[in-house]
Amino acid sequence: MTKRLQSTNLHKSFGKAFERLEDWAINPWRRYSILLIVLLIGFFLGSSIGMINGTLALMDPVGAFFTVLILEVMVRLRRNWQLGERNSLSLELIDSARIGILYGLLLEGFKLL
Repeated sequence: MTKRLQSTNLHKSFGKAFERLEDWAINPWRRYSILLIVLLIGFFLGSSIGMINGTLALMDPVGAFFTVLILEVMVRLRRNWQLGERNSLSLELIDSARIGILYGLLLEGFKLL
């Protein structure tokens, strides 16, 4: 027995939030700015993961496992979404976050050497 969610204004608004973001990002400057923000957030998360694991040195395998898990989920999501849409904002956001995380981890790895 599945329950159907109520169709409230809040539910409708959250359901269409990504569509509104794509409409807002039609302008190239807005699109580049949101991609840059996601890239910098990914960089911050990647450098934070590397810094915390480097400082504590207790949970290196666990941190590496979760980092690889997050990156693999991003790759799988991109592969599934790539079949349907060609130049989608969601694909670009996933790519930008993935590049930011990898770049942050790479720079933290060089700092720890």
